[in-house]
Amino acid sequence: MRTEVFPTLQGNYLRLEPLDHSHIEGLAAAAAVDPSLYKWSPIPQGEAETTSYVDTALAWRDAGTAVPFAIVRATDGTIVGSTRFWNLERWSWPQGHPAHGRSAPDACEIGYTWLTRSAIRTRANTEAKLLMLTYAFEEWQVLRVCFHTDVRNQRSRTALERIGGQFEGILRAHRMAADFTARDSVRYSILRSEWPAVKQRLLQLLDRS
Repeated sequence: MRTEVFPTLQGNYLRLEPLDHSHIEGLAAAAAVDPSLYKWSPIPQGEAETTSYVDTALAWRDAGTAVPFAIVRATDGTIVGSTRFWNLERWSWPQGHPAHGRSAPDACEIGYTWLTRSAIRTRANTEAKLLMLTYAFEEWQVLRVCFHTDVRNQRSRTALERIGGQFEGILRAHRMAADFTARDSVRYSILRSEWPAVKQRLLQLLDRS
């Protein structure tokens, strides 16, 4: 059951709008610009696949396991991609513990992130990460945020390491790759204690972009 009406996360360059069916046409257009970008993860192509993609994301949202977004460029309202919180963990804190009864997640993952060609190598991914990590650590008060990426995706690995993501290991045959084979995933995480330094790095990257 859905437990939270999620706000739009507003940045200077973009905003993250809670995903709904009104985003289908824009997402399909964004993904169609250059499908060759998506060799590491399966990204929907065409309206039918995009509709199924959105339906699945909303089902996860309603089950309380994910919060999906459309990434929207602030200057003109163009949809340039998608991302989501997912694998929301709510721990069973014992009665009497300060965290007992809290409704917010204790840990989560950020993933299912993709961008259209025009948003690659812009501030879009950096600002999206800043908005989501700020919400996770400062609103939800999570203890950990995780990321996974294909072991072959060096661009994504470099980006996560640049902001302070800590390498945790490689999960073998972890998820389906874009070619529908089992991929090995690299796991990174950021802890609550590491968030202030990560936030500063993200702000510095945005200042330089």
